[in-house]
Amino acid sequence: MTNFNRIALRTLRITSWPLLAVVVASFVTGYMMSNRYGLAATMPPEKALIIHKLLHVPLLVLLVPHSIAAAYLALKRKGWL
Repeated sequence: MTNFNRIALRTLRITSWPLLAVVVASFVTGYMMSNRYGLAATMPPEKALIIHKLLHVPLLVLLVPHSIAAAYLALKRKGWL
């Protein structure tokens, strides 16, 4: 395993759990804003909108390296790289 493969695998492992938490939080705040499934009772929609907007940057910061590393390792495993 080359050094770059180790870095890509480590990137996947580091970003996967925080990315999952941010995606779940984004879904939950989105449902709070739209008052679906009774989630608006836990937080006012205005506050949920603020939190939802704040989650965009962490989502992109985690998603971009995670998807690049995953795509690289998948292509490498298939033998296309």
